Amino acid sequence: MRKILLLAAAVIIPVMMSAQVQIDTKKVKIEDFTEKTTKVVMTGNFFFDQSFKDEIMSRWRISPFEFCSLEEFQSLKTDDSYYFLMVVKGQYRKESRPGLSMLSVMKGGPDAEKGISKMLDVVTVPLMSAEDPSGREFIFMPAILDIIQDHILRSMETDVAGYSGLSGYNENIMEAENKDIIMAEDDLSSGLTPDVMKEFESKGIIVTDTDTADEMMLDNTPNALVSFTVYPSDRAAGSYCYKMLIDAQTHKLYYYRRHKISRHNGPGFLIEDLDRIADR
Repeated sequence: MRKILLLAAAVIIPVMMSAQVQIDTKKVKIEDFTEKTTKVVMTGNFFFDQSFKDEIMSRWRISPFEFCSLEEFQSLKTDDSYYFLMVVKGQYRKESRPGLSMLSVMKGGPDAEKGISKMLDVVTVPLMSAEDPSGREFIFMPAILDIIQDHILRSMETDVAGYSGLSGYNENIMEAENKDIIMAEDDLSSGLTPDVMKEFESKGIIVTDTDTADEMMLDNTPNALVSFTVYPSDRAAGSYCYKMLIDAQTHKLYYYRRHKISRHNGPGFLIEDLDRIADR
């Protein structure tokens, strides 16, 4: 009997001990997001910062926030009492300089002493070309801020959302059967000629000039998913192009993919993207 009791104890004790171990997943690490202050970092560009500040004041809803300068960010970034929302520049291995500016939410902490890349990345969304922005970033910024906030709340609920990132939203395209897909001309790759695009018209994919597409976004047009692409202005091979479809009325993200720019695949939606979208 004593031997059986000892054996039972040997089985139970490790189970009890393992139950006390807490794994610091992303969900656990950001569970305090809504309670902590988000520091919104200004870029130093007056024109951009004014628009950015206005949008934050009208749209940010999931946490307390304060505006701060880049200098203040440098002094506060190691403090885990804060989260930071800021524009960062992304550079890929084959790029000679940063090609994209992205809107990123990061958590402060001691690792920030080693650089921004060591901070906990909560969510990052491509916003514009780093060298020559098109101006469309101002039109889509309200939607991007809503997408960021929605993703943070989802990541607080489940690690699947946190670790899959924005690509996890691609499944939403299957719910877009009764929606119009509005493709801005400037968002199409060079391989998508007018003759090719005629094949997709019957499947609810509408090509229009970029100004009209942007107006639909500004007007919150119902049942319309509007295209938005972000890529470096020099379009250098080895850089990446990001492609999005966003509901103009609800700002829900329905499609998010990227591809590496090459001699054969320039920036913009590729035919393989449209095939996926048309199959919704």
